Amino acid sequence: MDWKSRLKERGILLSDGAWGTQLAQAGLEPGAATELWNVTHAEAVGKVARSYVEAGADIILTNTFGGSRLKLERVGLADRVAELNRRGTEISKRAAAGRALVFPSIGPTGEFMAPLGTRGQEEFIDVFAEQMAACAEAGADGFCIETMSALEEALAALKAARQVSSLPVVVSMTYARGVKGFATMMGVTPDRAAAELDKAGADIIGSNCGNGIANMVEVAAILRSKTLKPLWIKANAGMPTLVASKTVFPETAAQMAARVADLMEAGANIIGGCCGTSPDHIRAMAAAARAARP
Repeated sequence: MDWKSRLKERGILLSDGAWGTQLAQAGLEPGAATELWNVTHAEAVGKVARSYVEAGADIILTNTFGGSRLKLERVGLADRVAELNRRGTEISKRAAAGRALVFPSIGPTGEFMAPLGTRGQEEFIDVFAEQMAACAEAGADGFCIETMSALEEALAALKAARQVSSLPVVVSMTYARGVKGFATMMGVTPDRAAAELDKAGADIIGSNCGNGIANMVEVAAILRSKTLKPLWIKANAGMPTLVASKTVFPETAAQMAARVADLMEAGANIIGGCCGTSPDHIRAMAAAARAARP
């Protein structure tokens, strides 16, 4: 069953939770090449994916967030783009086992597009297309372009997705609240992003990271005011704080689940978690979504 059919049948879908913090708990060292674990620690990566399927996620992502050539070349892995993205997708597909759809995670390159940087739009498109083609060949059910702050980069990734396949595409931006309201670090507001991504043909529009679930209720409402497309919302487990020199995300599964109905009322159609969330968070949010479903 495709995502549209699932959404129509169930009224609300659940995505997964954090990958980075879960892999860190499994032993991934800070600064390590996360995507290399798709080869060296495949069982640990698969365990994260399976845990979210078992928690009730309808859509899970992959350990490919930093899998673009521009990201991988910084850790000496630029020649392994196809291998690492293919393996990451295959791991999540095996974990899903037909119970959940797999949307490979496509994160930002960490580079600026000209004129702020030296790379043009076509190079960005080529970089994303290389990554996405490997994921598509491994059986991806869609793509999740996430944690974007530059609209130009998000649109380049969307164009790349259209070049390599006809799979559905989520485009999710990261906002922070400032004195003038919510905006990405590049100054893109949610209403502008929603309007431009809708016009560009994104299948699903959303936001992830950067906010706890309370702020995400507000972000979702702004996005909904500018698009009728399904909304994808993945909040952090609160804002990070330092406790005994360790970064802690304080919101419990129960605290996040308590705001799920508000998130749905604001217009969210696909709900999950970002940094600091766990399978317990997704399980509690899934139960809350079922209870609040019309």
